[in-house]
Amino acid sequence: MRELKVSTPGLELAALSWGEPDAPPLVMLHGWLDNAASFALLAPHLAERFHVIALDLPGHGGSQHFPENMIYQHVDYARAVLAAVDALALPRFHLLGHSLGAGVATMVAIAAPERIRGLALIEGLGPLGDDGSRTLDRFREAMAVKAEGSRPLRVFPSIDDAARARALASGLDASLARHIVERGLREAEGGYSWRSDPRLSRPTPIRLAETQIMALLLGLAAPTSLLLARPHAPYLEPEVMQVRIDCVADITVTHMDGGHHLHLEHPAAVASWSHTAL
Repeated sequence: MRELKVSTPGLELAALSWGEPDAPPLVMLHGWLDNAASFALLAPHLAERFHVIALDLPGHGGSQHFPENMIYQHVDYARAVLAAVDALALPRFHLLGHSLGAGVATMVAIAAPERIRGLALIEGLGPLGDDGSRTLDRFREAMAVKAEGSRPLRVFPSIDDAARARALASGLDASLARHIVERGLREAEGGYSWRSDPRLSRPTPIRLAETQIMALLLGLAAPTSLLLARPHAPYLEPEVMQVRIDCVADITVTHMDGGHHLHLEHPAAVASWSHTAL
């Protein structure tokens, strides 16, 4: 495992890489409030075949945060990823994303179809959408949130304490959460605090409508494989997901027993699926 720094216009991104640099490139995108170390158990299984590059998305891990006048949304994440693969001189590459990263990967593949050799998605197909039922309330809530300013961040006495807190919040076993947590912390007075951008936890003022997402998915041309956990996450309702799946011309769907972080819980099984998917 190697640490990378990727300089893009206006934004410095961090990444982890595995495998030989002359192997076919596989770019990995992690989930919300995760980071590149989310793939610490999966990537070694894939490194014999690929040059694996797991990016820290803006605001996560070791990557810089978006400027204060920007919000975190899929379009800007996708633009940052495209800038990163340009900086890495990757004209064509395989792409794998989990959760938020799956939504961003979908957008990248739609934006630049000629560059994607294969698309593997874990627990996500496109961004979170809006059915219209909470559009007004969500917009008002988001616009009412004030900047954190100098509000102190939570400090954990130890990495183990932070891992236990993350496990309680996510349902992920603390020993598995630790891979993400170690990369997501920075030293602070009295222990450790999160280094991710606090703005990531603010509500999103505007989401794409489901009809817009469907229109985008109709343009997804890359061979696509989707891996879904069983039982499903509350925000991945099977009926909505099936409508999205039906919009993609070339897609294979697989279900696997486990939680939302399948790639941490079952890295060998997910690696086997990934080899078939890509």
